Amino acid sequence: MAAISSLSTTLSTPNPTSKIPFSSPLSSLKLSSKPHQDSRSLQLTSLSRREFLNGSVALLPLLISPPPPSLAKEVEVGAYLPPSPADPSFVLFKATSKDTPALRAGNVEPYKFILPPTWKQLRIANILSGNYCQPKCAEPWVEVKFEDEKQGRVQVVASPLIRLTNKPNATIEDIGSPEKLIASLGPFVTGNTFDPDELVETSIEKRGDQTYYKYVLETPYALTGSHNLAKATAKGSTVVLFVASANDKQWPSSQKTLQAILDSFEV
Repeated sequence: MAAISSLSTTLSTPNPTSKIPFSSPLSSLKLSSKPHQDSRSLQLTSLSRREFLNGSVALLPLLISPPPPSLAKEVEVGAYLPPSPADPSFVLFKATSKDTPALRAGNVEPYKFILPPTWKQLRIANILSGNYCQPKCAEPWVEVKFEDEKQGRVQVVASPLIRLTNKPNATIEDIGSPEKLIASLGPFVTGNTFDPDELVETSIEKRGDQTYYKYVLETPYALTGSHNLAKATAKGSTVVLFVASANDKQWPSSQKTLQAILDSFEV
């Protein structure tokens, strides 16, 4: 009986020196209670205490699986976009219905432009993407963004045509002059405010039946950068604005590259 009592006491009393299987990798993990904790943390917190202490092999996929896409680092576009037929030193981005909510809803016509292969695509907050208001958005939204820390940034902004004119399926000429259009869309170029004095040059480009207004802006107070190139056109129910931006440090070496990207933009 004494032996049985001794055995019972041993089994019921935790041994502080005992080792838990797989304790080394688990001990390095911190369970986060923050709202933004990732899926691995959520899975770990949902495990029962018994499974955790037993070092269940079910934990192994959590330890060795890659991070979810939301945590993955942006990839250079040269890794997945094809070379541009016009200039193989660039790659070609052709937007499709897989890329943005507005393209899926049919509110924006497909567009394309070239990029240096070292650039990366940026994620766009849901509230800025227009995802919450498709198919009838009252305000402009951001379609896509790409960036290179040494060269600058480009973005596509789409605006409902009704915001600029009451004429359905209007051309950009129907909306007004280049100066009138940029007065309305200028804040979406700069990211904050627009002063007519910041407009350095305007021009008009024809590509088949499509007309594009082009702009050169010097914007010392812009959030997008002190140098902005822009190009706009109207098609269907939307005005599409393409913006290429750089700060003072980027501009001297990237001006020609940004101009080439802007020139390539087509809806």
